[in-house]
Amino acid sequence: MLNIAIIGAGRIGHVHAGTVAAHPHARLALVCDPFGDAAEKLASQYGARSCKDAEEVFADPEVDAVVVGSPTPLHIPHLLAAAKAGKAVLCEKPIALDMKDVDAARAELDAVTTPVMFGFNRRFDPSFAAVHAAVQEGRIGTLEQLTIISRDPAAPPAEYIKVSGGIFRDMTIHDFDTARFFLGDIVEVHAVGQHLDPAIAATGDFDAAVVTLRAASGAVATIINNRHCASGYDQRLEASGRDGALFAENVRAHTVRLSNAEVTDAQEPYLDFFLERYADAYRLELSAFIEAVEAGTTPPTGIADAVAALRLAEAATESANTGNPVRLA
Repeated sequence: MLNIAIIGAGRIGHVHAGTVAAHPHARLALVCDPFGDAAEKLASQYGARSCKDAEEVFADPEVDAVVVGSPTPLHIPHLLAAAKAGKAVLCEKPIALDMKDVDAARAELDAVTTPVMFGFNRRFDPSFAAVHAAVQEGRIGTLEQLTIISRDPAAPPAEYIKVSGGIFRDMTIHDFDTARFFLGDIVEVHAVGQHLDPAIAATGDFDAAVVTLRAASGAVATIINNRHCASGYDQRLEASGRDGALFAENVRAHTVRLSNAEVTDAQEPYLDFFLERYADAYRLELSAFIEAVEAGTTPPTGIADAVAALRLAEAATESANTGNPVRLA
């Protein structure tokens, strides 16, 4: 039984708290959040303790592992503090808002010996994972093209967007990791950002984007993002190879279709948001983390993956702002 603490009692903290509490090999021991009574309220739902100072988490001998769901600028400090205290870490993405912060902490990050996993949960989505397994098995021959579609039902508040680091760090970061999961090293990034929503444009961010990634293998990934989708949380993936193609379609609440005098084959909208769409992915992500900690093996997504995804996000930002492709070393 792994005793787990969660830092951050916001939306993602609630997701992790529920997942930890439901896992047969985990116990939610402590919830930490400095603001108001957020930690106390979340902890009370699961019979856990609460605190406001993260230092209490790192000093607590009862805590075996820490889920870092604090604001992004605190990800590296909290990750390093937990690791120095000998605790395993599951950290939310991105690792930082700027590669300068990563470079400043490079020596300390390289010295981490405790298990550290990053929350790129798309790898654990059952449909996406099944497509990846089929590609690895050679079911479609050599992978040539990957298409990732990720559209949110609605944009987050402007106040959030202003501090999020931009669409590529906040939203596309998952898709960058998915592309690397399938294609390996990426050598070129070309991004086109769109200003379709004046409210989001006023924050300096894009509300939609199309990104093309070229892999060292010659394969190409296309990522299509939009912060607006009238039909719900649009999450699809297509892998095309020399001998065939694989498709992961959207998930709905049920599979019933309606046909009448007004419509044919009408279906329910897509699931409303990531909490519903990726519930299984969060559960399987936690299981992979716990299995790695218990077995003493390397977690499936580590610091190097987080750094690589952030590099792609920065390259995409540069490309979208300049109109030019960006080559990566």
